Amino acid sequence: MFLRKHLYKNCNGLKLIGMNKSNIIKGKCVDLSSEGKGIIKTVYGVIFVDSLLIGEEAEIEVTYVRNGVGYGKIKKLLSFSKERINPLCPISTACGGCTFQNASYEYELRYKKHKVEEDLKRIGHIDNVKVNDVIGMEEPYYYRNKIQIPFGKDRGHIIYGFYKSRTHKIIPIKQCYIEDKKAGPILADIAKLMEEFRIEPYDEDRFTGIIRHVLIRTSKLTNEVMVVLVSNVESFPGRNNFITKLTKLHPEISTVIQNTNKRDTNVILGEKEKVLFGKGFIIDEILGLKFAVSSKSFFQVNPIQVEKLYKTALNFAKLSKNDVVLDAYAGVCTIGLLASKDVKKVISVELEKSAVINGINNAKRNNISNIEIINDDCTDYINKVLPKVDVVIMDPPRKGSTKEFINAVKKIKPSRVIYISCEPSTLARDLELFKDTFNIEEVQPVDMFPRTFHVETVACLRLKE
Repeated sequence: MFLRKHLYKNCNGLKLIGMNKSNIIKGKCVDLSSEGKGIIKTVYGVIFVDSLLIGEEAEIEVTYVRNGVGYGKIKKLLSFSKERINPLCPISTACGGCTFQNASYEYELRYKKHKVEEDLKRIGHIDNVKVNDVIGMEEPYYYRNKIQIPFGKDRGHIIYGFYKSRTHKIIPIKQCYIEDKKAGPILADIAKLMEEFRIEPYDEDRFTGIIRHVLIRTSKLTNEVMVVLVSNVESFPGRNNFITKLTKLHPEISTVIQNTNKRDTNVILGEKEKVLFGKGFIIDEILGLKFAVSSKSFFQVNPIQVEKLYKTALNFAKLSKNDVVLDAYAGVCTIGLLASKDVKKVISVELEKSAVINGINNAKRNNISNIEIINDDCTDYINKVLPKVDVVIMDPPRKGSTKEFINAVKKIKPSRVIYISCEPSTLARDLELFKDTFNIEEVQPVDMFPRTFHVETVACLRLKE
């Protein structure tokens, strides 16, 4: 029985038939959803509730319905889980970015392991593979090396923060507890300087204003900081003085870039960029190799956990000096370059041209010559060339791989496939397609995104004899 059968709409919003006007119900959390929301099962159907932990009872206000399922928020907790803690962030519930700020880290890691196990069973029909305990962080805060913040105006003052969950209303912040600590003071001074120089934030309703977002990237290796001003115009009055004052206030800023995005879109970065200060990139390091990171580079956001992730992948691969490795969905060739020191040759294939250029420069920067970097679709490349490779390492986007790519890999029959995934559901879907040709030997979740519901996973596949 679905919730929508018991709901109707009027000018005051959603109402539950037979209940009070505020849509308040009582319920007990019996499980967590794939997004870490508490699940309440009622006579009205399933209701998902932010920040509710398993076993807790609460009074819930049902706020809206989507696809026949109810969503609500806690009005009053009636019982408390022993895993509940006080969140560091005062806006964690309103923001919606950190699902587990109010839960112990051990609780979060157990949830993530269970999430991977359940997706493998339910979606991939894989129940005979052991999922290892999640590799977590010692300190699961202040880890993100990339932050993208919208700017706006409230009561005549410039504000910045995160969009309230499922809205475009900005919740102001002073400090995000999963972002690099260096970002907060820079954002605060950008807001002050915007008011001083009368630089208006972008108004998406009126299509007016200048600054839409500010993107900040930081380097663990060098402590360099990149600031990207995402604007609605290609230039604006006082720009040079603005940059001069900002970099004087924050000498740690090594480069400032203006990115122009005039489109009516939720996509943050536009196509056109201009370097206003510095060299236009920062340098960071993974497992001893140096990488140039630009505004649009894909680079893992957790510099501590990424080394654990890639060590896991390389250990699973069991590389030898005679191996040829195909690095698919290569990006800036991070994993391919790391693998190169242990093998005969790496072939890195990436469709995005700017990433290929970054990869070539990264190979030169690290004096690596046994890597071939190819600008092509990885499926097309395999089908055209039929390369003889021993290992395929694949790191597709959140939507996962494709049936065509998986069939291409089956055609060339590498002895091992290492699948790095940032979404367990698409990993499970793809592993089901692989399992007629490959044995799934081991699955290792790595917590790349602490305090959120996301989890990265490495799966090791070996060709059946």
